[in-house]
Amino acid sequence: MYRKEWYVFDQGRPVPAVIRNYEEKDFPGLIRIQQESFPPPFPSELWWTEEQLSNHVQLFPEGALCVEVNGELAGSMTGLKVDFDPGKPEHSWADITDNGYIRNHRPDGNTLYVVDIGVRPAYRQWGLGKWLMLSMFELVVHQGLQRLLGGGRMPGYHKHAPEMTAEQYLSAVVSGELKDPVITFLLRCGRTPVAVVPDYLEDEESLNYAALMEWKNPFVRAQFE
Repeated sequence: MYRKEWYVFDQGRPVPAVIRNYEEKDFPGLIRIQQESFPPPFPSELWWTEEQLSNHVQLFPEGALCVEVNGELAGSMTGLKVDFDPGKPEHSWADITDNGYIRNHRPDGNTLYVVDIGVRPAYRQWGLGKWLMLSMFELVVHQGLQRLLGGGRMPGYHKHAPEMTAEQYLSAVVSGELKDPVITFLLRCGRTPVAVVPDYLEDEESLNYAALMEWKNPFVRAQFE
């Protein structure tokens, strides 16, 4: 199982932090993270339930991570393994994650797929989301997978939809002409765009689009290209 201990900095003051696999005792805190991380207009029915969280820790505990700061749960990230064909990138979040229940987790899959990542607003200046992402990259390497993959919301797109397509919006973010709260964060973490996927998730701000973004395992990528 996974456990990483290090320090984050609160206005220059070191604060102890831990990333570890979450377990049943963490469920109430994990649901609170969802509620604070994804407030309306994000649909509340997409917040985690205890049944979904139970599946995560039973079916693929290695992909169930949380971060604590000074002993308090501050964020979480969940993944499952899938078989991904780069030639057929389009899918919905519901289909590829089994609506977050991950009963379709494939132990022999080639790709670590991000089901969810969230950090409570009070902790968002401490780099915890990037640390969670880096921990998932380590899991990709450890398990010899081809890539980490996931759909990134584009919450800034609704402001620009009248004058540009979702693909043009993503290009503008990648070129630095625009900034997007999610896509820019994913770029900073080292993920790169694969495709824009329509009807990915019910999401007013993104007009239901998502940017499919990956991180390729540098130790195995050559043999798959």
